[in-house]
Amino acid sequence: MSGMGHDMAAPPQSAVALPEGEALRDLSRLANEASTPGLFRAKLTAESATMRFAEGLDTPILGYNGTSPGPLIEAVEGDRVEITFANRIPDEASTIHWHGMPVPADQDGNPMDPVATGIDRTYSFDLPEGSAGSYWYHPHPHGKTAEQVYRGLAGAFVVKPKVDPIPAAYGDTVLVFTDLRLAADGTLPGNTMVDLMNGRVGDHVLVNGQKNPALTVPFGTKRRFRLYNATNARFLRLSFDGAPITIIGTDGGLLEAPVAADDILLSPAERLDLIVSFDKPGPVTLYTLDYDRGWMGAGRPADAGLTLLTAHVSQTPAEPVPPLPDMLRPIARLDAPSVSRRFVFTETMAMNANGMEMGFLINGATFDMNRVDTVAKAGEVELWEIVNKADMDHPFHVHGTQFQVVEYERGGKVRKPAYRAWKDTVNVARGETVRLLLRQDRPGPRMYHCHILEHEQLGMMGIVDVQA
Repeated sequence: MSGMGHDMAAPPQSAVALPEGEALRDLSRLANEASTPGLFRAKLTAESATMRFAEGLDTPILGYNGTSPGPLIEAVEGDRVEITFANRIPDEASTIHWHGMPVPADQDGNPMDPVATGIDRTYSFDLPEGSAGSYWYHPHPHGKTAEQVYRGLAGAFVVKPKVDPIPAAYGDTVLVFTDLRLAADGTLPGNTMVDLMNGRVGDHVLVNGQKNPALTVPFGTKRRFRLYNATNARFLRLSFDGAPITIIGTDGGLLEAPVAADDILLSPAERLDLIVSFDKPGPVTLYTLDYDRGWMGAGRPADAGLTLLTAHVSQTPAEPVPPLPDMLRPIARLDAPSVSRRFVFTETMAMNANGMEMGFLINGATFDMNRVDTVAKAGEVELWEIVNKADMDHPFHVHGTQFQVVEYERGGKVRKPAYRAWKDTVNVARGETVRLLLRQDRPGPRMYHCHILEHEQLGMMGIVDVQA
């Protein structure tokens, strides 16, 4: 947990300019090597690679199959998935965590199950009926997760339904947000003490690896976007300037019914599925609004006014498309809980002989890989109360299941969520308590943690042992 050896100054702002306005690239796709129906088989290699984000500068990164973001994985609910992970990161263990996905504990890529450098390991799991949703994958090795992610290891995993209620004419566009800090020579600087305190926030927000890419659509187009916040610590409050947005899904798949929204908040690791209606010709930008997530020390990044994507809406009218259905799917409320648990977030900071020492705690303790913090029973509904007594927001993630947020409480005022949804990550604002219902159905050890990856690494993580 010691911060010694880290610069206390704010991270330097990058003087490197990135090209903007290039056509939005589709993510590369991971090819299915299996010929058997219902089986998805492939290989993902984590390795050193080079990307050119800025003119004339080569940036050494880590990539899955040489790219960042990694290749888009698409499978269908009901499929069997067998993905061989080859760890070719020099001198570092890694894993692949299938974030949000209903996989067995021994296939989850948790920190207790590292894959040593030079080793191949096959992850195998079945995608149950009803598991369609926007998931992602990233490393989860103990003590190295934050660095491996900001160096480039993250990718989207879309599980398609057998029958999709969203009209195919809306398309299905994946947008993965990452952020980037470049030194003048094109390298990725290491974390400073400010990064450890707040989580690393880069100088450039990229969409599918590009800065402010462009999209051209006819007016009247309705486009489906899957938004992924794959940054270490950046909170994204977003709006489409001049184009109505409708939320149709969250981390764990579709909502019960479409919900109109003016703006949305994506905390680190959250996903949202949207329909955007490009109703009139002219430019439409996806841009950031201000959001105060709490900040310690100097160098709070400018959150507002960043243009992430520009849509050029042409004068040509789009072909008519079917309307969105009024109902998307049923979401049954989880039963009354048989157990209640309370998790309190706090942080500590102290000077000692070695410098500044930071700690991020759950129930007064920092993570210990050899300690079970909570024992749960498979199939039992539990009420978890997440209490944030820290100075900044903490997005909370649970492995192995999706949960339903029941209510938020802040300053004595209780509010209900705007809609019922399946989630695996929820932002817990400072001073706020979030109550959620969850049920773990698969036995084994599971992680729960803050998804600001530097906070997870500095102790804000625990283990729940799910017993059959």
